Amino acid sequence: MARSQDAQRQQKTPQGACLRKEAVKPQGTAGGPSASSAQPERPSPEPRFEALLEQMVERSNMLAALKRVEKNGGSPGVDGMETKDLRPYLRQHWERIRTELLNGTYEPQPVRRVEIPKPQGGKRLLGIPTVLDRLIQQALSQVLTPIFDPNFSESSYGFRPGRSAHDAVRAARNYIEEGFTWVVDVDLAQFFDRVNHDVLMARVARKVRDKRVLRLIRRYLESGVMVGGVKVRTEEGTPQGGPLSPLLANILLDELDKELESRGHRFARYADDCNVYVRSKRAGERDMQGMRRLLEGRLKLKVNEEKSAVDRPWKRKFLGFSFLPGKRVRIRLAPKTKERFTAKIREITNRTRPLAPSERIRRLNAYLGGWLAYFRLAETPSVFAAMDQWIRSRLRMCLWKQWKRGRTRYRELRRLGLKPGPARKAAWMQAGPWRAAHTPQMHKALGLAYWQAQGLKSLKESYESTRSA
Repeated sequence: MARSQDAQRQQKTPQGACLRKEAVKPQGTAGGPSASSAQPERPSPEPRFEALLEQMVERSNMLAALKRVEKNGGSPGVDGMETKDLRPYLRQHWERIRTELLNGTYEPQPVRRVEIPKPQGGKRLLGIPTVLDRLIQQALSQVLTPIFDPNFSESSYGFRPGRSAHDAVRAARNYIEEGFTWVVDVDLAQFFDRVNHDVLMARVARKVRDKRVLRLIRRYLESGVMVGGVKVRTEEGTPQGGPLSPLLANILLDELDKELESRGHRFARYADDCNVYVRSKRAGERDMQGMRRLLEGRLKLKVNEEKSAVDRPWKRKFLGFSFLPGKRVRIRLAPKTKERFTAKIREITNRTRPLAPSERIRRLNAYLGGWLAYFRLAETPSVFAAMDQWIRSRLRMCLWKQWKRGRTRYRELRRLGLKPGPARKAAWMQAGPWRAAHTPQMHKALGLAYWQAQGLKSLKESYESTRSA
C-alpha cells in the first residue's frame, strides 16, 4: 500500500477534528481546554468525539440527512408514515424531537420485519425502521463516519465514501495476478442478526464519548421488531435495512481487518464478505483457523462452515463475480449469478403469464438496466451476447404461445414479412413453443432488428458502450 495507516491517521484525523470543533462548539462554554493544550505525544480526546448530538441535530446535517432519506425512498415502517410525509411531520414536531434527542429521552420505534427469499433458499430478515428513525440514523451516521472511517482499513470497501464492490473485486483480481492463487473465503452465518450488542458497543465507545449517543445507538439496537403485530425484543443483531447498520458492521469487523493487516495479508472485505488471498492451501487453512478464533471468540460471531472454504479463487464467488485464471486474470460472472439472472428472466417471460409484449419488454428493460449497471465489471462479452440471444428466444416463445391458432400464426408471420410458403410451414408445424421459437422462420420474422424496433435493450451493446465510456 502506498501509505501506511499511521500516515493516514496523521494526515486525515487532525484536519477533520479542527473542522468539527469549530462547527459544534456550544455557546456558553468558554474556558474549556483548547486544542493547543493537548500533549503532542498523547493527544487528549478530540472535541468532536464528545458533543456529538449537537452536531447531529445541527440544521445543515439534518437537511442533508433528510434529502438522503427522501432520495432513497423505501417502504414505511410500523407507523405507516411514508417518505413524502416526513417533511410536513418535521415542521410540526421537530422541536420536540430535537429536545428529546438532546435530553437523551428519545425512544426509537420497533422495526418492521420483512422476509426476503434468498436465491439459495431460506429467507433474509430485513428490519425497516420508520422514516423518522431512518432520518435520525442517517444524521447520526453522517456524524460518526468522519470519526471512524479515516482509520478503517484500505482493504475494507463496503459502505464507505468513494469505495464500491467493484473496487473490492478489482483488488481481489490484482492479488491473484500477483501469485496469491488460493483464497480463504469466510462466510458469516446471519451476520446482521447475530451481532453481539455488548461487543459492538465496546468498540463504538472507544471513540465516542458522548454518552447520549451511546445510549441512542443502544436503543436502536434494542428497539425490537414487530412480528404479527407483536413487539419482539432484540437481544442481538443490528437491523439490516437501517442507515446506521452498515457503519456499525464496519466498526465491528474493523478488528478483523486490523488483525489481517498486522499479519501482512492481502484481503478484500465488503461488509461481511471477506476474502483473504494466500500462496498455498496450507497457509490458507492456517489462516482460516486464526480467523475463526477471532470471529467466534473475540467478536462472538458465527462462521458458516458449509459455505466457508479454502479453495482456488476461480472456484469461488465474490460479490457475484468469479475469475478466469491466466497470466492476465479476467473477471467473470459467478455461476450462481447466472442462475439468478436466468431465473428472473424466466419469471418475466413466463409464457403462461398474460402480459402485453410492450409491458414484458418494459419489465425486461428495467431489470436488465439495473443488473448490467452492477455486472458490467465482468470481462466476458460473449456471455452477454449469448444472454441476448436467449432472451430473444424467450420472447419469441411468448409470442408463439400468444398467437395460439395456426391461422393467427400464419397471419402474423406474413405481416412480419415471411413469404406464404415458409409462413404456412411454420404456422401449422407440430412443435412446442420453445422449439418453435428456434425455427429459421421465427428467427427471420422476429430477428434482432424486430426486437430493436420494439425497444428491447441489448446487454452486449449496453455493455460495450459502458466499457468504452
